[in-house]
Amino acid sequence: MFAKRRLALAGTAAAAPQSRFDVRALLAFAKKPFVAPAGAGVLFMGAAAVLLMVAADPRAGAPSVRVALQRPAPKAAAAAPTGFEAFTIDSLGMYQDLAVPGFDLTDAPPVQGTATIELPEGAAASAAPTAAAPRRVPADPLPAAPLAGVNVPGPLGPMPVVAADGRTPFGAYARPFKSNGQPRVALIVGGLGLNAAATKAAIERLPPEITLSFVPYAEGLQGWIDLARANGHEVLLEIPMEPVDYPDNDPGPYTLLADAQPAETVKRLEWLLSRATGYFGVTNYLGQRFVTSDSGMGAFTGALKSRGLAFMDDGSARKRGGAWARASADAIVDDQLSAQAIASELNALEQTARSRGSALGSGFAYPVTVEVATRWADGLKSRGLQLAPASAVARR
Repeated sequence: MFAKRRLALAGTAAAAPQSRFDVRALLAFAKKPFVAPAGAGVLFMGAAAVLLMVAADPRAGAPSVRVALQRPAPKAAAAAPTGFEAFTIDSLGMYQDLAVPGFDLTDAPPVQGTATIELPEGAAASAAPTAAAPRRVPADPLPAAPLAGVNVPGPLGPMPVVAADGRTPFGAYARPFKSNGQPRVALIVGGLGLNAAATKAAIERLPPEITLSFVPYAEGLQGWIDLARANGHEVLLEIPMEPVDYPDNDPGPYTLLADAQPAETVKRLEWLLSRATGYFGVTNYLGQRFVTSDSGMGAFTGALKSRGLAFMDDGSARKRGGAWARASADAIVDDQLSAQAIASELNALEQTARSRGSALGSGFAYPVTVEVATRWADGLKSRGLQLAPASAVARR
């Protein structure tokens, strides 16, 4: 069978090739009616289609290149800096969003170099802005607020009250303290809650014996107070009071005003007190004019006394009594924003404690204040002094 197939193929290959294209048949077809017009129409439509393609794309006649591109993966959001990291980045720039009376941070010179702080008896500490002291490990946390019996519902949240068994918010929320017989030195660091990085830095790095005070208008105020207590710090709430240049210098809508009726003063105070819980007392924010008002201060301190709260002022209300417990700062340690000036004020505070048995200082949570105070506090024990919470120097 395969042999016969080969022979047939060979015969076919030897024959002359025959053309399949018949020109005469094509011409005869073209002479038929309507064939030529139809062909012309097809050619016209094809030309029109090509023209539309070229006109629709102005770059149709230009050379083109196709390149395979890959979309980059989205970057993860940067994590918020820890309190420790806050002291290694833009140490003064982080405060540009704060309005601090009497100090324009936009004109402050950058912190540069290394400051050597001379402490009593030959001790020294370095306050280099790029080499902050190590972050403190939290120890001895205070109980979470609110504590049973010393709070009642208020306009915004829990309000401090004296419990039925006589317990007070002062006793419940103050940091426990046991004297070792040495002179006591206490320090309040305030202005917290407005700047997240600075607030976290103060909470994490300052020794737990240092008292922290918070601005009542701060966002997330209760969370900041809870974090401070978890790190061992007792807490004060700052009460905005009328300054001498009010209303040009306005501390906010709930400022206690010198000429207000006592009922209005108490109403505003109660709104401020209900912003959070967990504080053992309050401190003033400004208030140089308010503290001169007998009726205003009488309503203010009377309300604090009825609620079992302390009043710890920055020294501007030294001649005023009242409240459940009282103390006035002997010095504002950072009136001058330099490491040397702050260290000098802290050293003077030590001398006051030695001569009188106790002393209280007040300051703001500037990075340089926190840095110097942290290093200063580390050497107090070796210099024969005891670091105490501010509640430990308050008097009934």
